[in-house]
Amino acid sequence: MGLLGILVGLGVLIFLAFRGWSVLLLAPIAALIAAGFAGEPLLAHWTQTFMGSAARFVAQFFPLFLLGALFGKLMDDSGSVTSIANFMTDRLGPSRAMLAVVLAGALVTYGGVSLFVAFFVLAPMGLALFRAAGIPRRLMPAAIALGTSTFTMSALPGTPSIQNAIPMPFFGTTPFAAPGLGIIASAIMLGFGLWWLNSAERRARTAGESFGDEAPAPVDAAAEDPLVRERATTAHEFDPVEIHNGAHAYTNPAPLLAMLPLTVVVVVNLLMSLVVLPRLDVSYLAEARFGPTSLAAVGGVWSVATALLAAILTVIAINYRRFPGLRSTIDAGANASVLPIFSVASLVGFGAVVAAMPAFEVVRDWVLGIEGGPLVSLAFATNILAALTGSASGGLTIALDSLGPTYMQIAAQIGLDPALMHRVAVIGSGTLDSLPHNGAVVTLLAVCGTTHKQSYFDIVMVGIVGAIIALVAVIAIGSIMGSF
Repeated sequence: MGLLGILVGLGVLIFLAFRGWSVLLLAPIAALIAAGFAGEPLLAHWTQTFMGSAARFVAQFFPLFLLGALFGKLMDDSGSVTSIANFMTDRLGPSRAMLAVVLAGALVTYGGVSLFVAFFVLAPMGLALFRAAGIPRRLMPAAIALGTSTFTMSALPGTPSIQNAIPMPFFGTTPFAAPGLGIIASAIMLGFGLWWLNSAERRARTAGESFGDEAPAPVDAAAEDPLVRERATTAHEFDPVEIHNGAHAYTNPAPLLAMLPLTVVVVVNLLMSLVVLPRLDVSYLAEARFGPTSLAAVGGVWSVATALLAAILTVIAINYRRFPGLRSTIDAGANASVLPIFSVASLVGFGAVVAAMPAFEVVRDWVLGIEGGPLVSLAFATNILAALTGSASGGLTIALDSLGPTYMQIAAQIGLDPALMHRVAVIGSGTLDSLPHNGAVVTLLAVCGTTHKQSYFDIVMVGIVGAIIALVAVIAIGSIMGSF
């Protein structure tokens, strides 16, 4: 009955979440269903197990959600993201429209701009480029997804994405875990994705297919759509409803100035991870008032938070006179982080209740017993949980909450580098999370004004197939050569 309860609870969560019900309500209900089937105490699991795990997630990662959403909003309202997109458009032009959209998305998201902020800027840019180049509009979501939701989210060393931050407290790693393998995975995702998109473009031209005469992309409507909002806030760290709050600058900064805050994110993150924090005396972290904890558990979050804070100060300093209403922009950015953090935390709380069920031991033993070794089973676990929840961050946290300590024990026994597990886990969470019910997919299609029928297959190819190829390559190379 316990295993049946887990399946029923998960089924209720997926079924109703796909129809736009709030995860804040669904997750505890699904958790109580699982606990009820197992004959476990309901109130204890709600207030202690569920809320305890959700609260720990908020305590660990709210600084990153807050600073990430705020930075994205500041970059948007200052005109910096638009300036970068226009720069890529001018330099590459309609003849290389596909590459321009992909590289613009990669640049801003690797620099710390929220995925959803990038969507709302890149969609109008892509619309103009694809129309001028005569490329079918249906390929635009896949091009944006390749640049924003694949290698810059899970593979590039030092990426400030929340997915790259989640394994750090579990494995004691930094944002730059397994950098060589991350670069290889990034090259595979980017190379495969561009090959697929260019091939699709050639096939469309041969068939005589053009941009089409559809109406402009309903960007504003997508931001206000309640269904889009509920799905989106479980996928990434920005609430779409805040995208049009605040006040946008009347003029854009020069491209080099617009890119400076992105550079600050990368440089400060690198210095904090590899130079500053390792030299600090943080023995005070062993005191009871701080947990106790260790630098290995908090250093990664500190690095990313410091990098985002430095970038926020930079974008404000550069554009201070350009902001029509700095306070309203800051308020909108801060507010944009609240619903996402609690939505993902609720998914994590559901996972904690499931992991506490006696029947979960069967699931755990099955996952750990998958042939191929711990890297394969870890990749499988993060893949499946991200797919079921429709959230890379939620699925990854559930997997590591329930199985992370076990994998660390296995790593210690066989000499497996935690940095390799970090990279495998993050890439694994960014593959099957892009199923049709994923919030980022739903939002992207809405922003571009296309449908699943028109555009989803190409999203699968660049967002799932390419990522799985990269994941297999990382596991194979890492198993032979170790982490590098």
